[in-house]
Amino acid sequence: MADSKPLLSRDGDPMAAEALLRDVFGIVVDEIIWKGTSASEKVCEWKEPEELKQLLDLELRSQGEPQEQILERCRAVIRYSVKTCHPRFFNQLFSGLDPHALAGRIITESLNTSQYTYEIAPVFVLMEEEVLKKLRALVGWSSGDGVFCPGGSISNMYAVNLARYQRYPDCKRRGLRALPPLALFTSEECHYSIKKGAAFLGLGTDSVRVVKADERGKMIPEDLERQISLAEAEGAVPFLVIATSGTTVLGAFDPLEAIADVCQRHGLWMHVDNLLKHCHGSQASYLFQQDKFYDVALDTGDKVVQCGRRVDCLKLWLMWKAQGGQGLECRIDQAFALTRYLVKEMKKREGFELVMEPEFVNVCFWFVPPSLRGKQESPDYSERLAKVAPVLKERMVKEGSMMIGYQPHGTKGNFFRMVVANPALTRADMDFLLNELERLGQDL
Repeated sequence: MADSKPLLSRDGDPMAAEALLRDVFGIVVDEIIWKGTSASEKVCEWKEPEELKQLLDLELRSQGEPQEQILERCRAVIRYSVKTCHPRFFNQLFSGLDPHALAGRIITESLNTSQYTYEIAPVFVLMEEEVLKKLRALVGWSSGDGVFCPGGSISNMYAVNLARYQRYPDCKRRGLRALPPLALFTSEECHYSIKKGAAFLGLGTDSVRVVKADERGKMIPEDLERQISLAEAEGAVPFLVIATSGTTVLGAFDPLEAIADVCQRHGLWMHVDNLLKHCHGSQASYLFQQDKFYDVALDTGDKVVQCGRRVDCLKLWLMWKAQGGQGLECRIDQAFALTRYLVKEMKKREGFELVMEPEFVNVCFWFVPPSLRGKQESPDYSERLAKVAPVLKERMVKEGSMMIGYQPHGTKGNFFRMVVANPALTRADMDFLLNELERLGQDL
């Protein structure tokens, strides 16, 4: 017989669960919502990897720990994490903290469902379709299909797979042996995931034909035509063009109408899908029974590669409900207004040089330290300037004062990419960024 002694576990005790969660959420409110969004606090508390391992005590042991120790673990996790909600975090294309979106995520994680069938996620299946319908309407589409993806890389991989299936539906069954050599076309400014997706799907990175971009990072339609003709002459079959609206670094928008005209002339797919279920579906009988007591079209799990899928729509739906379309529009207008303000202030100061006039909320620029000003004609100027951004990045991160991303781009040496995305930003934050770079770089 099985041992009847109870296990040493707090599982199943709702009072203990409530006490823990109240304490944890109190820590979240204090350390993230208050301190994490305060300009007087650090963006991060940098530690070298080996020191951080010791501070976190990451080892997993056979014996559990008391609640007081678990709460300290939670505090340590927050203390040593980067506060992406901080008004001085400009490092990525995301930042800020929306309380309604956070509330949505808390509800989502508490319900702990998976969005593959209506029977276990009825609310979220309907909600996702409503959000997607609204998003389609914003770009002028009256119909279509879609799903929330875990990121841009998976979205782009879906685009490639759908285009291939649309051209050669038999490839789903027969695989690569059903295909001739294929060619897809994208800008030299495209996201790196296009080549990763081509490799993952078995097309190979050589199938990706890179189209030239102009000085502002936009795909050149005339070069697209040239690349298509070149691919055909080499015996490849063109099947897909992937355009970009808001490139990762420069924030450039490809000329979609001109590209669409090229695609139409050559019969190419331009990343507009409603073939998700036909392309990805496998009709798993234990999930997607066709004789259910409700409309099985609501079972969306067969549209996606991973089947089991976390709920991503609630945080956007709840935020949209709270803000309304007008509120979200104001946020976007404010981001563009602050971008214009930052650029205007940069032009007033010595030592700031724009890579290009921004088209979006990406502001790309060099900080030219005192020792390099007026020395643009020096033979080693570009080489020395490229070393400035890494030094300033190290200084700002180790001080915890702010975070800005940098990168080289083509023949251009390292420059900063400032992204104005946090809805809580003000002009004071833009001024701080400029002042802080001047302070950090005054001895360079």
